[in-house]
Amino acid sequence: MPIFNLHFYPKILNFSTFVFITNKINVAIDSVLQQYLSSDKTLQLTQKLNSDTVCHAYLQGLIGSSASFVASAISKSIPQTHLFILNEKEEAAYFLNDLENITGGKKIFFLPASYRKAYDPELTDNANISLRAEVLNAISAKSNTLIVTYPEALNEKVVTKTHLKKNTLALQVGEKISIDFITQVLVTYHFNRVDYVAEPGEFSVRGGIVDIFSFANENPYRVEFSGDNVDSIRTFDAATQLSVQTVSYCSIIPNLQINIDKENRQTFFEFIPENTIVWLKDTVFTVDRIQDALDVANKIYEQKKSLIEQLPPEEIYCSKELFLEQLSQFKTIEFGGKPYFNSDMEMQYNIAPQFPFNKNFNLLLDHLKSNIAKGITNFIFSDNQKQLERLHKIFEDVSGTNTLFFQEGNSGTLYEGFADNDLKIACYTDHQIFNRHARFRLKSGFKKTSEAITLKELKGLHPGDFVTHIDHGVGRFAGLEKMDVNGKQQEVIRIMYKDNDLLYVSIHSLHRIAKYSGKEGAEPKINKLGSNSWSVLKQKTKKKVKEIAFDLIQLYAKRKAQKGN
Repeated sequence: MPIFNLHFYPKILNFSTFVFITNKINVAIDSVLQQYLSSDKTLQLTQKLNSDTVCHAYLQGLIGSSASFVASAISKSIPQTHLFILNEKEEAAYFLNDLENITGGKKIFFLPASYRKAYDPELTDNANISLRAEVLNAISAKSNTLIVTYPEALNEKVVTKTHLKKNTLALQVGEKISIDFITQVLVTYHFNRVDYVAEPGEFSVRGGIVDIFSFANENPYRVEFSGDNVDSIRTFDAATQLSVQTVSYCSIIPNLQINIDKENRQTFFEFIPENTIVWLKDTVFTVDRIQDALDVANKIYEQKKSLIEQLPPEEIYCSKELFLEQLSQFKTIEFGGKPYFNSDMEMQYNIAPQFPFNKNFNLLLDHLKSNIAKGITNFIFSDNQKQLERLHKIFEDVSGTNTLFFQEGNSGTLYEGFADNDLKIACYTDHQIFNRHARFRLKSGFKKTSEAITLKELKGLHPGDFVTHIDHGVGRFAGLEKMDVNGKQQEVIRIMYKDNDLLYVSIHSLHRIAKYSGKEGAEPKINKLGSNSWSVLKQKTKKKVKEIAFDLIQLYAKRKAQKGN
């Protein structure tokens, strides 16, 4: 993605000619990062943080994406685990993108909240469970990682290291292990055996090939055997069946939320390495959000504790007091407003935000000229080719010259521009110049494409609306009713089928019901309870899907067998 590195040649005095220099090796971002790596502040801070004692630093005056450059420089100078706590999810996502663009995106992880409301019976989000499992797996692998998160995600306790290790299946190329043993372990881990894997928690066995979809990976693994020896391991796209990456080992992790209510939990601070450096945008704000979430959980628990069998909130969520007690045991860097800790080292940065040009390109040109006169190097970051071409044309029109030279770059943009007056660097973002909203990118992990109905959607249904039951087919929603089930009052869903037959479905079996989705304006055919028409239709559909998947696997096998030219 394009980056502009704007320089004036000293011999040009009228400031009307710009030379835009970019290349394929991310020269602009690397150039800025190198300035921060070699700065006196970074060297002093690195020396302080490398000491054996716990210390608390406060960085004042970091504006815009300058905080991301400083964080990247420190994490590169001190290669160990760094935990970045931003105020909210959106801010954390922008910070994550900055780190990915600046460092190249290696070993950077996002820890989201599971999005499960306290004691809510609705299902958790598989995508977020996968992302959280991915973070725990990376930490357990004892690799130096950068983890970006926000208060609500840290509020939830995680499984213990012992529990994670006990529920991890590690496979390595060259290892001797039987397929039968792997099958037995996966069933114990509550994986479902299917014909072709499509979502986390599934596995399939076809001859000497075992496909496994771990909850800690966005793509499933394909493990090929020669007898009882692991011959190869690769990730593949579940939709296309095409290989993505060859690896030498893999860790298979199940859904860590299963039976978690019966397992001991620990805070995230208890899970991360002791030498982790914790960065906080606003410590006071963070602990307030954590306490707010715990207060909500306590309120819901008091209302429902006589109706549900769940652990009390203090076993599931972190309190403000516990958070601060454990945080104080780590080296910290606060870089937002007023610091919480008594700082052992303070750094004052002389940085200003990007000026709000609001599409005033004459004003932008004046700023660039003024910076050059002060010896400041200008960088304009753009995130797509069309914007590059647009800026090229605008600068030609404004400056009245045709001696502009562009080369396409290969990096992402930054979230917010800034000007570091000490390092003589000015970084501009095109979305701020054009007054556009920046979009963040988050790896979604796996997102189950389930149409299963939620309680919220159920409340929005009206009698007569079409619904589909996975076992009985299409019927009409006929309202809710309370029934006596084994001596207990239980709410059930009524679904009316052909000939006014009624099916009663427990509220606990919502996952088996979906809102009907078909051709708009066309009324579906109501199924008959007890008939095999729905089963026949499902079998035909399943057979067609299998045929498509089989054809893709055959294509993959043929490509593998072909010799390269």
